[in-house]
Amino acid sequence: MTSLLARRLSCWGKLGELLLFPSSCQVCEALLEKPGERVVCRDCLEKLEGTDSPFCLCCGRFFAGAGEPHLCADCLGKRPPFTKHRSAARYDGIAKDIILLYKYRGFAVLSGVLAEFVMRSLAREEDIWSGVEAVVPVPLHPAKEKSRGFNQARLLAKRLAKYRNLPLLEGRLVKVRQTDAQTSLDARARETNLKGAFRVKKDAGIKGKVVLLVDDVYTTGSTIGECSAALKKAGVKEVRAVTVAQA
Repeated sequence: MTSLLARRLSCWGKLGELLLFPSSCQVCEALLEKPGERVVCRDCLEKLEGTDSPFCLCCGRFFAGAGEPHLCADCLGKRPPFTKHRSAARYDGIAKDIILLYKYRGFAVLSGVLAEFVMRSLAREEDIWSGVEAVVPVPLHPAKEKSRGFNQARLLAKRLAKYRNLPLLEGRLVKVRQTDAQTSLDARARETNLKGAFRVKKDAGIKGKVVLLVDDVYTTGSTIGECSAALKKAGVKEVRAVTVAQA
């Protein structure tokens, strides 16, 4: 390849990036000038931090104030169908800003940023990672995925599976009916809304496995719980779960 052709291809590549990605940070509006910056500037990304809040050892619910991790009242009363769940951060500040850009503004490229953040924040949580045999994304209903253009949980799961050198089992757990938006519902209504919405396909090849379920945001645990129940019904040995943030 001649140097002239190489320069032209490089120019076309840069032009393509300008067309695909904004020229300013979508959080603080600073110009994206540093190498590798896309959608969100490096300064904003450096503010993306985990939390040292104590949490429930089972559902992962963050507690207010200081203290040691322990079981929450709900998990003491009745264990969920998943063994344990962890969130990398609280759903506020820069974490919330980036998730909203990723999920609702169509910046799928941010899946890499968020997956890396999960790995960094939960790197020491060996009780989550140890013994996991496969990664499963929380599915969207096909109509919802078509409307959004991608499944945000699948892209995150794909990245995490690659980081951990694990198989990604996509298309095995499916959402079989559309449900109302969870954002406007209380905890009980969320659970009712999702009842029976997920199932595992026949011959999914997951029986007896320890799987890691991946989603973007954990609110009441209804989605993770219903997906886990469907996986356990299909013969999965154990379900663990991770999310980027917890509302």
